[in-house]
Amino acid sequence: MKNKNILILGLGIIGAAAARLAQVRGAKVTVVDSNTSDALEREAKLLRQDGVRVELGTEDLPQDNFDQAIISPGIRPDSSLYLALSFRGIPTLGEFEFGYRECSVPCVAISGTNGKTTTTELIDHMLRRCGKCSAAAGNIGIPVSDVARRAEELDYLSLEVSSYQLEFIEEFRPTISVLMNLTEDHMDRHGSMLKYAQAKARLFMNQTPHDWAVVQSEALAYVRAQGIEIPSRVISFSSNHRRAGLYLDRDLIVGNLEDWDGPLLAMQQTRLRGAHNAENVMAALAVGRILGLSMERMVKAIKSFSGSPHRCEFLEDVDGIHFVNDSKATNVDAMMKAIEAMPSVRPEEPNIWLIAGGSDKGFEFHAAGPAMARRVRGAFLIGETAPRMEAAWNLFTRCELVESLEAAVRFAAKKAELGDVILLSPACASFDQFDSYVDRGNRFKAAVDSLRTTKCGIETNRSPQSIVSLM
Repeated sequence: MKNKNILILGLGIIGAAAARLAQVRGAKVTVVDSNTSDALEREAKLLRQDGVRVELGTEDLPQDNFDQAIISPGIRPDSSLYLALSFRGIPTLGEFEFGYRECSVPCVAISGTNGKTTTTELIDHMLRRCGKCSAAAGNIGIPVSDVARRAEELDYLSLEVSSYQLEFIEEFRPTISVLMNLTEDHMDRHGSMLKYAQAKARLFMNQTPHDWAVVQSEALAYVRAQGIEIPSRVISFSSNHRRAGLYLDRDLIVGNLEDWDGPLLAMQQTRLRGAHNAENVMAALAVGRILGLSMERMVKAIKSFSGSPHRCEFLEDVDGIHFVNDSKATNVDAMMKAIEAMPSVRPEEPNIWLIAGGSDKGFEFHAAGPAMARRVRGAFLIGETAPRMEAAWNLFTRCELVESLEAAVRFAAKKAELGDVILLSPACASFDQFDSYVDRGNRFKAAVDSLRTTKCGIETNRSPQSIVSLM
């Protein structure tokens, strides 16, 4: 890296981290981004002060002779900037791969459609509570290039890996790979479920029989059905299949391995709810087992883990109505899992008012119909996908198209009864109306807070029957 001429494609958090790492390693660094914004201009100013050349708002590459280009995961392989690199024969490297090569730390890599952020944070939390020096990075929001600069301090690195990042790996070899699940997502980028699964399966491509893979049973079956072999040793887990290495028996996580069998942990002892979170816990337990952590300390760590904002985050009730912020649910499967995890007042009676919709990632929404019929009293739909969602769901529950998230919260609150749940679980990305899923979740919280500050609160429909059912 020293004295090399390095081009960074894409600024943002990831590009800036890669630029700083490359400069620390002695490279001459140029950053190019086709976008412009106040935030990018501020970051560019800081980098320029450190001697980094930055060009914003251009679709053209500088004419310099570059030794290497480092790509942010948001840069599509079919973009004009990327194609220009290929045309000029400039070698490319993903930022994730670049950061990994600058580390010399055993890695636990977590991927999958849903649950990977929670599981990454849970594994990192568990490692720390078990006395290990650990850091979490990758798609979780902290670039690998950032932690690479202090890698010598770490025992382990927990890395959340997206399909976009896996597209650009070459040598990346995690000691333990974790694949949480595989359901339809990012069809706008990958084009088909098969290509999406192939991108995810790159997680295993450099592993050897000395490494480990912790894989959900259903995902394992799908990967193998596509003729993709996993070269490492495998531990499976599932909330549905009792033949898995770890499985869920009602509320109890049970081991089903030759040297690790019997009850391990009751989910009611944790702060996490739902079968999807049980799978997150199973994956973390399997990782800890492989690394030789104390079972007693692992269980204690898991019990103390409370999860992250915007992931089935229960807010303070307002006049007996539950509000749940699940803004991180950016695909249909995540939304369905959130729906099934919500508390009910009366069995077999819907009590959820769903707020969904956002930017279109190419999903089909019909698969959620049965879950909507069982649990959802009504859906308030926002954003770009609202008309398609209404067409898919209006036979299963009442749907209303509304102009904004704030309006959806107000309308849902007016209709809700005591014990009902108002759930933001969009099943879509956020970029049509918001800066990010975090911005969307914070806007939902603010809308709920505004209900609390109104003089009369929510005018709920508290029928005698609903009051008696809670007594």
